[in-house]
Amino acid sequence: MYFFYNIFTNLAIIISPVIIIYRIFKGKEDVKRVGEKFCIYSQKKNKTKIWIHAASVGELMSIVPVIQKLEKNKKIKNILISTTTTSSAKIFKKLRLKKTTHVYFPLDNNYIVKRFIKYWSPELAIFIDSEIWPNMFRNLKLNNIPIIIMNARITERSFNKWQIFPSFANQVFRNISLALPQNIETLNYLKFLRIKDIKSAGNLKYYSQKNNQSDESKLLKHKFKNHKVWCAASTHNDEEILIGKLHKKLKKNEKKLITIIIPRHVNRTNEIIDTLNNIDLNCITHSSNQKLQKDTDVYLVDSYGESSKFYNLTNVCFVGGSIIKHGGQNPLEPARLGNYIINGPNVKNFKEIYAFLNNLKISSSTSNILKMENIILKKLKTKIPNKSIKKITTIGNDVLEKNLFYINKYLI
Repeated sequence: MYFFYNIFTNLAIIISPVIIIYRIFKGKEDVKRVGEKFCIYSQKKNKTKIWIHAASVGELMSIVPVIQKLEKNKKIKNILISTTTTSSAKIFKKLRLKKTTHVYFPLDNNYIVKRFIKYWSPELAIFIDSEIWPNMFRNLKLNNIPIIIMNARITERSFNKWQIFPSFANQVFRNISLALPQNIETLNYLKFLRIKDIKSAGNLKYYSQKNNQSDESKLLKHKFKNHKVWCAASTHNDEEILIGKLHKKLKKNEKKLITIIIPRHVNRTNEIIDTLNNIDLNCITHSSNQKLQKDTDVYLVDSYGESSKFYNLTNVCFVGGSIIKHGGQNPLEPARLGNYIINGPNVKNFKEIYAFLNNLKISSSTSNILKMENIILKKLKTKIPNKSIKKITTIGNDVLEKNLFYINKYLI
């Protein structure tokens, strides 16, 4: 099966210029750094102790606490982090990490991944979430470089895809040295895929460092001090129209209400503004730095990596990807920052986390606008109990320490 996979990746290389030009036009590629996907680098190489691959913003943010801890280890001189998206590269620049270098993940072509491994020569490779790359895994194994899949997530859908070619799946997954699944579902799938070493370490997204006192956070609190605020986060197409209609209902009871919308994909900003304007809502964007007006309805966050600043302004948050059939988005960050969570019924991607929040009685599932309205009006007045936040924080600290423990075993 590797033979056919390599034919496919070779064909992908041939047509890749056309695809990349299209992606550059769409703003999904960095024209100055696109060569990195073919292992063409402008920066000097360093001897890499650890290489971590995190696909995009969510995976990158989940691994930041781990990187910050590893950077304090005097034995580790250099860390390499790779991602695939321009948005994650922009977030990386804001992190100001001292020992860590960022590159774009290379195309999973046999020749290119060999160049990547030879160039960076990592001693340990860590892949976050659901990043499984057949050629990269095989060549890392051939070079005796241990592979850890951390915060591993295998969904029913992805598992079924791997089972179409069970022999190929076995060839790919047997290269993994250690798997650290984020939930029981993934653990069971990984056992079925015959990974030899599996350890339960929990979901890294339970952990987060608080940074609520930054100057920008204080400025935002001052900006919204005369308004009631609630938040709709990680929204997808067709969800903003529901949030807009819900805002109009809420404003009948809360005259000074502002709805903050943090879309999952900020490249949809103009589309969202048009949608809201069509139902007579006034919207301003975060990047515009405009002052709030008396008739401002929606404050649209059109930048990545700033969500926590807005969760600190409110007590209740709708988490998107759950009204549409997407499977939901991670609700832990707003919950950890004191928000009661409202979600739609489609949360299969995070069902264990939502069950945990529901047991703490700090979340509700509904797609009914009237029910959402009643919950928001009630929860605007009170934060969730500190004991609930403490439980999330305790789990997060434990998860971080477990993951670091297993990494350090490979660094001795």
